[in-house]
Amino acid sequence: MLIFFSFSNSKLKFIEMMKRLVVMVLFFAGAFQLSAQNNSDLVKHYEAYYKQMKVQGDVQGIINGMTHLNVLAPSQARKDTLAYIYMSEGKYMQALNTIGVEKSTTDSDIAVEVKAVSLKAVKQPKLAIGFFEEMFKRNANALIAYELAELNLQTQQFTEADKHITYGLANAKDDMTKAFYETQTPYQVSLKAAFNYLNALSVYNKDTKANIDAAVDILDATLKMAPNFNLIQLTKSELLRQKQAMQAQESQPKN
Repeated sequence: MLIFFSFSNSKLKFIEMMKRLVVMVLFFAGAFQLSAQNNSDLVKHYEAYYKQMKVQGDVQGIINGMTHLNVLAPSQARKDTLAYIYMSEGKYMQALNTIGVEKSTTDSDIAVEVKAVSLKAVKQPKLAIGFFEEMFKRNANALIAYELAELNLQTQQFTEADKHITYGLANAKDDMTKAFYETQTPYQVSLKAAFNYLNALSVYNKDTKANIDAAVDILDATLKMAPNFNLIQLTKSELLRQKQAMQAQESQPKN
């Protein structure tokens, strides 16, 4: 009799425990479903918000909307888009913090462009070169060649710079232009004239004493192509100043 009562009591406890377990499972299942539904509603809300901010031209609103979407439903495409918006607004560190600086064969064209442009803007030319090279590999054109020529000159890789200058001079179309910002009012010159300017810099930097005249000759020829090219005037004046200083030094009597 005692044995039978003990068994029945254990059975009742087991049944009670199972009931509690079922209730807990149902509760968490309901909570998960409610959470998923709320998440879906939030995604729809921020998708609508993002579209409206685009209509209104509210850049900060666009960034906020895409940031929320990327948190709620993360995807590489959304991350790339957010980074591109940051880059377009000149927020280069935010762009790089969003997308990273690692090289990957699976990077989208947008991701490669964001990394290339942003790294150049934050003065990391050596890192930027690799991404511009990837851009050039995917879509070779004179505009990307200009970026590569300029960056390689900055890092004193003259052979690489000359390779891209040669490509650019051969492939720059007449309607292609390059903007310059050293004056209070930005201006544009033909891309071919811009490549000639880089060519003069390359010639000069290979031998900063012997090649001044050769570089000035290139600058003079380029100035005929683009009379408004103010940077050439500044560079030419500096090179002639250096030449005059060297001549003055050489004319000094030697002890």
